[in-house]
Amino acid sequence: MTDYPLDLSTKPEVQAFFDPATNTISYVVRDPASTSCAVMDSVMDIDYAAGRITYEHADEIIDFITSSGLKLEWIIETHVHADHLSAAPYIQEKLGGKIGIGSKIMIVQDTFGKVFNEGTEFQRDGSQFDALFEDGDTYKIGQMDAVALYTPGHTPACMAHVIGDAVFVGDTLFMPDGGSARADFPGGDAGELYDSIQKLLALPDEMRLFMCHDYGPNGRDIAWETTVGDEKTHNIHVGGGKTREEFIKFRTERDAQLDMPRLIIPSLQVNMRAGEVPCDEDGNPMLKVPVNAL
Repeated sequence: MTDYPLDLSTKPEVQAFFDPATNTISYVVRDPASTSCAVMDSVMDIDYAAGRITYEHADEIIDFITSSGLKLEWIIETHVHADHLSAAPYIQEKLGGKIGIGSKIMIVQDTFGKVFNEGTEFQRDGSQFDALFEDGDTYKIGQMDAVALYTPGHTPACMAHVIGDAVFVGDTLFMPDGGSARADFPGGDAGELYDSIQKLLALPDEMRLFMCHDYGPNGRDIAWETTVGDEKTHNIHVGGGKTREEFIKFRTERDAQLDMPRLIIPSLQVNMRAGEVPCDEDGNPMLKVPVNAL
C-alpha cells in the first residue's frame, strides 16, 4: 500500500501524442474541473545526420492546448531521456508553465557532465529546471493533486507521476507484452528497477497506467494505456509473481544484447539541460560526440 492519499475519484482527461520517429508518447493531462493542464515528456524533433532541429511534435501539443482553451501549468519530465530530445523550453516559451523533474537529476548531470567534458560552466545542481521533486512531493494541476514517486532503476533520476486515477510511469514499465525498460545506462540498476516496478504494482488494480514508449511488439498496433491489474497479471518481465532474482538475471542478460539508442548522444546533452541545446564559446548551438565514452 502507499503512504500517501490516493484520489481515484478524480479522473484526469488524457490526450496522447505519439511520435513515430522515437516511439515516444507525450501527454496533455487536464484537470476535468478546470482548464488547467500539464504536459508529460514532450519531444523536440531532430534530424541528427543533418544537425537540424524542428518542432512539429511540440507544435501539435501547443495547438491542442491553445485550441482547447487550456492553461499550461506544468511541463514534466519523468527522467532524462536517452532516446528523444525534450521540447520543454520551447513549449514553455509559447505557453508558460514550470518545468519539473526528479531531484536526482543532479546525479545524472554529474555523470554525463564528465562524459561530455562540460567544464565548470555547466551547472550540476538542477538549476536549469523550475522544480526538483523528492519522493512523495505533491503539486497542483488546477484542483488536482499530483504526486511524484521515485522509481529508479532505468536511470537514477526516474519518477512516476500519480494524478488522480492515472499514473505516468515514464520508462519504468512498458505495456504488458513489452515488459520493462533497460537498466544498463550509467546509474541504472536492474534490482532497483524491479523494486520500482513493485512500487507501482502496489497501487490499486484499477488505476490507469500511461507508458512513455511503445514499440508494437509482434506487429500489434501502438498502445500506451493499461492498468495496474493488467500489468500485475500479464507483464512478460515481472507479471505472475516473478522474483527479483529472476528479473535481475533476465534484465542483465537482455541488456547486454541491446545497442545504444540512436539519439543517446544528443538526447543526454540536451535533456540534462532541461531541453536547452548546448552552445560553443561563440554562442552557436553545438553538440559533442565523445568517442568510446558510453
